[in-house]
Amino acid sequence: MKRRTINTVLVVGLGSIGKRHIGIINSIFPKINIVLLRHKRCDKEESESLSISQCVSTLEEAIGTNPQAAIIANPATKHVEIAKVLATHGIDTMVEKPISTNSKDAQELVEICEKHNVILMVAYNLRFLPSLIYFKQCIQSNLIGQVYSARSEIGQYLPSWRPESDYRHGVSANKSLGGGVLLELSHEIDYLRWVFGSIIWVKSHTSKQSDLEIDVDDSASIILGFKGGKNKELVVSLNMDFIRHDVTRKCYAIGEKGTLFWNGITGEVKLFLDTDKHWMELFQSSPERDYTYTEEIKSFFKSVEFGVFSFISGMDGVETVLAVEAIEKSSLTNSKIFL
Repeated sequence: MKRRTINTVLVVGLGSIGKRHIGIINSIFPKINIVLLRHKRCDKEESESLSISQCVSTLEEAIGTNPQAAIIANPATKHVEIAKVLATHGIDTMVEKPISTNSKDAQELVEICEKHNVILMVAYNLRFLPSLIYFKQCIQSNLIGQVYSARSEIGQYLPSWRPESDYRHGVSANKSLGGGVLLELSHEIDYLRWVFGSIIWVKSHTSKQSDLEIDVDDSASIILGFKGGKNKELVVSLNMDFIRHDVTRKCYAIGEKGTLFWNGITGEVKLFLDTDKHWMELFQSSPERDYTYTEEIKSFFKSVEFGVFSFISGMDGVETVLAVEAIEKSSLTNSKIFL
């Protein structure tokens, strides 16, 4: 891959995550011009408030501004159609999670990017969280020996996610925009794959349990099978929801020597060893909210500038969507689905 200097970056979409990316780029890369593509043009006042150099309403106009990199932050159902066009014009792209709402389109995008020698990164920003990085390192260093099982939970009441906006109109609440608990919280599937390896099979139940005004599932109970050590499977339980009021993101890894615990809200990693019989705090880090997004953009821009493969590849995105599809099929058929 060739090295290139980023003079102009295209941001597609002006939802909460699009605004966040624009703010971060302005903060850490103030000399880079930002072009915004949205369904309607910005007026002068809005462009100035966003500190963008140009606002366009068609993809043709966006490509005409000659961006070296792009960040796609519109609804998931629209990701691939835009990313494919950008790839054919040689524009390196970071796509917000999930890469697509179906694996077929996602795989086609990966192939087009490979054909045109274009960098494709999927924005699973949890991988840049210091506490999760430390948790993974502890697993890999065999701190608790062979991992026998793991338990992961993620949950937050949907209306409290973005209290400044009506949850009923957001991506998360609408099937047509790629919402639902599995796609919106697919961070958990990605990080479990990152920490424990490839998923072999799934068994699940997904449903809408609450009275929230949404047309998607708000709860999922999932069992994931991974290839474990010593010819044994590693079985991981994953519970995801939009309905719990106590914000939760955590994972327990249960091993032959003890248990390792990660709390994604507090940034803690704790250890319980069979020899000590009590919990020990190994690590604690609570970076400000934009930290992982900032590191994510830095990583993507570094990949573009130095012509190196991205930290979170297009195939990572494909594998996560394949797992989501298997989970949906398992719930629908009440059966164990192999990937």
